[in-house]
Amino acid sequence: MISLAGRDIAHAWGKFVLTGIGLGLLIGVTLTMAGVYRGMVDDAKALLDNSGADLWVVQQNTQGPYAESSSLTDDTYRSILGMAGVARAANVTYLTMQVAEQGDDKPREVRAMVVGITPDGAGHPGQPTYLVEGRQLTRSHYEAVADIATGFKLGQKIRIRRNDYTVVGLTRRMVSSGGDPMVFIPIKDAQQAQFLKDNDAIVRQRERTAQNPALNRPGVPGLLDAVIASQNANNSVNAVLVQIEPGADPQSVAEPIRRWKRLSVYTRAQMHTILIEKLIATAARQIAMFLVILAIVSAAIVAFIIYTLTLGKIREIAVLKLIGTKNRTIASMILQQAVALGLIGFVVGKVSATFWAPIFPKYVLLESGDAIRGFFAVVVICVLASFLAIRAALKVDPAEAIGG
Repeated sequence: MISLAGRDIAHAWGKFVLTGIGLGLLIGVTLTMAGVYRGMVDDAKALLDNSGADLWVVQQNTQGPYAESSSLTDDTYRSILGMAGVARAANVTYLTMQVAEQGDDKPREVRAMVVGITPDGAGHPGQPTYLVEGRQLTRSHYEAVADIATGFKLGQKIRIRRNDYTVVGLTRRMVSSGGDPMVFIPIKDAQQAQFLKDNDAIVRQRERTAQNPALNRPGVPGLLDAVIASQNANNSVNAVLVQIEPGADPQSVAEPIRRWKRLSVYTRAQMHTILIEKLIATAARQIAMFLVILAIVSAAIVAFIIYTLTLGKIREIAVLKLIGTKNRTIASMILQQAVALGLIGFVVGKVSATFWAPIFPKYVLLESGDAIRGFFAVVVICVLASFLAIRAALKVDPAEAIGG
C-alpha cells in the first residue's frame, strides 16, 4: 500500500524537517528542565552521602543545618560521644559565601559552601570522602580542600574572609543542596570566618561593655576582661555529625540524645525529606509549571503545523474522497504525519539536551526513565494535536475536487 503520509512528507520535506527541528529544541528544553530537577535531588543526596553521617544533631526546634540556621556550643560533641550506639561525632559548620582567588589584579570569585571540619583524616564525619589530587587537611589552620568545580588548583592561594588558605587537596562532586561546590577548611578557621565580628564591631562592643557599671566593680578584679574575652570567643558550630555503631538502629540512638541533651536529631531519611520538601520544593513546583507550559506550547505548535499542512492540501483530500478513499485512511495519514513530526522533534531534543547539559552551570541529570516518559508524552501530545486537523479533513466535500 502506498504511504500517503510518506508521499506528502516527501513533497514538503523541508518545511517538515525545519518544523521538527524547532519542536525538537523545545523538547530538548523540556528534557533539560526535568534534568535540572533530577540534578537538584541528586545534589541533595550527594550532600548527605558526602557528609558521612548517620545522624545530624542540631539546635533544638530547628531543621538545621541545611534548611535552617542552627547553633551549638562546640563542646556538645563530647557529651554525644558518650551516648549508647555512637561510634564517632564531629563538629561541623556551613557557610555559603564568595571565595576569591589570590594573586591576580582582578581575582576571580567563586560562590561556594565553606565547610569547617576537624582535620582528623578520611572516614570521619564531615570529611571529603575521596580526593582526586593532593591530600586531606592535616593542620589546624590555613589549609583547604576544594571541589574541582570551583576551578581552584592544587597549591593555589584563596581568600576566605581575612585569611589566605592554601589548596592542599581537590575532591569531586562535593556540593551543597543548591549545587554550590564545597571548600573544606579547619573548624577553628571556619568558626572565625562565620562568627567573628569585624574589627570595628569588636571595638564598639568593648566600649559598650566597658560602660556597664556592673562590670566595673572594685571588688571583682578582672571581671570586665573576662566578659570581653567571652564575647570574642568563637565557640559555636552549626551541627554535630554522628556515625553510629554497626548494626545500631538510628532511631534508637537518636531518641536518647533528643530526650537527655535537649537537641533535635535527624536520621538520614528524615534529613533527606527535609532537603527535598523544604529546600527544593518551591523550585520543583516552578519546574513542574514550566514542564506543563512547555507541553502545552509543544501541543499547540504540532496542532498548528499539522492543521496548516492539512488546509494546504484540501483539494488533494477532496480528490481522495472522490475516488473512494475511506475517512479512516485520510485520518491515518494526518495522524502519521503528526507522530512523525513528534518523533523527529524527540530525536533532535534528546540529542540537544545530551549535548548542552554538561555546559549548564547547574548539574543536569538526564535519566533514561525521563527520556522514555518524555517519548510517550510526545507521542500522546502529537496524537491529540492531530485531532483538529483530522476534523477539518473529514469535513472536506468531495465536490471541491471538481469545483475551482
